[in-house]
Amino acid sequence: MRIVIAEDLLLLREGMVRLLTETGHTVVAAVDTADALVAAVGEHRPDLSVVDVRLPPGFRDEGLRAALRIRAADPDAHVLIVSQYVERAYAADLLADGRGGVGYLLKDRVTALDDFLDAVERVAAGGTAMDPEVVRQLFARTGGRQGIEALTPREREVLALMAQGLSNSAICTELVLAPVSVEKHIGNIFAKLQLPPSDDAHRRVRAVLAYLNG
Repeated sequence: MRIVIAEDLLLLREGMVRLLTETGHTVVAAVDTADALVAAVGEHRPDLSVVDVRLPPGFRDEGLRAALRIRAADPDAHVLIVSQYVERAYAADLLADGRGGVGYLLKDRVTALDDFLDAVERVAAGGTAMDPEVVRQLFARTGGRQGIEALTPREREVLALMAQGLSNSAICTELVLAPVSVEKHIGNIFAKLQLPPSDDAHRRVRAVLAYLNG
């Protein structure tokens, strides 16, 4: 696939370029500012953009804001955000349109090559990929909210794995459950969160968003 990278740390940027290139992808641009990111995406129309939250000049949330602009301008734009810290609002903002094709990884996860490459593939295909540590910290803050508190411990486990972007079959493997059991848990999650029938991929994103927005 064709990828744009926006990362101000030279070593990390070059490391991602090398890894992605060696695994068969094409890095069409590797930039270090938010403005350069927007320009590169406009020029190349990549399959995926990998974006650091904090970019020059302010090193606050320039990368995130650029990513949101890109997705607002192009509904088919897919973005994988990387960050040094768990920042809940950023994850919620990315998922707010309910479309999928987004991910949020901590930078430590980028060095776990299989996890990083899996997230790249998943987000580029229109799914979601949330770092397990992001999911863990966010779930720790969800107590007492309507809908979420109605979930059983097992349903919370399933929702946490959905947030990471795992498919039904992967959830079966992770929790050692039969497919019919996972499907039942997911159906219960949708019902308790009052998500009406629609495209299942969108409902999965909306289920994740239900607790990120609490």
